[in-house]
Amino acid sequence: MEIYFLGTNAGVPTLQRNVTSVALRLLEERRSFWMFDCGEGTQHQVLRSPLRLGKLEKLFITHLHGDHLFGLPGLLSSRGYQGGTGPLTVYGPPGLKAYLDISLSVSQSRIPYPLEVVEHSGGLIFEDDGFKVEAGLLEHRIDSYGYRVTEKDSPGNLNKELLLSYGLKPGPLYGLLKKGQDVTTEEGVLIRAAEVVNAPKRGRIVTVLGDTRPCQGTLPLAWDADLIIHEATFGHDLEGMAHQYHHSTARQAAELARDAGGRELLLTHFSSRYTTHEELLPLLAEAREIFPQTLLAEEFCTFPVYRRTPGNVPGK
Repeated sequence: MEIYFLGTNAGVPTLQRNVTSVALRLLEERRSFWMFDCGEGTQHQVLRSPLRLGKLEKLFITHLHGDHLFGLPGLLSSRGYQGGTGPLTVYGPPGLKAYLDISLSVSQSRIPYPLEVVEHSGGLIFEDDGFKVEAGLLEHRIDSYGYRVTEKDSPGNLNKELLLSYGLKPGPLYGLLKKGQDVTTEEGVLIRAAEVVNAPKRGRIVTVLGDTRPCQGTLPLAWDADLIIHEATFGHDLEGMAHQYHHSTARQAAELARDAGGRELLLTHFSSRYTTHEELLPLLAEAREIFPQTLLAEEFCTFPVYRRTPGNVPGK
């Protein structure tokens, strides 16, 4: 599980950074990737990345402002020309379907794959055997949602040394034990799954927050998350402007990560007033004063989502 940024700017693109889009790579877990937001030019960013649109399985829109949305019709159209034949589901606030219906019909765009648009107003919006995705309303000029992606716990590994001491060699009974079923060997020895299966592996949690100023809705989404992606449109010297425009400062993002007990924080959605990486370093510094495990998002960079294990302290 990895995060890959395709756009980290707020409002408008610059020569250095594109507008918002982030990919959650699930190549080992699902052989696919998910995308959060799709600002103008995202498909061009994909062409410069290791991602392939044919592997895009789900796309989540946080809100219907153009810097998070204007790249969507073009990307959906191009997906079919880049090997995308499998189903694609797009999730977002009410109004998303009308936007896509008009854009694709007026442009006579042909979508040669199953496309489903799911409008939601928060809550549990997706769940299967491996993952669930929850959405929560934030505080912005229009309805804006954050997403909490939870990887479900996976069964622990078998204690193979102990099994061999029972005389049980690898085979079908191993599979039953891993599923939690007790088994009996040919010699009549009862082996209890609870005694030979290690503790389950904790699933990872990734929180992707859309545009928001500090509000109560962020905490449940970010609670105990392994990775929190939070907007940091301004430095804290512009806190008044951030509040006026319904955005957050880097320090406010760090306060949320600290209060939520998160493991790591990635700052993104930077104002175009910060034109260089060096100009973003003060935002990083102010965030790290409160939450040391903070990084700046960088386009075309991969950020692994580490699994928290016993003794694995956040930031270590």
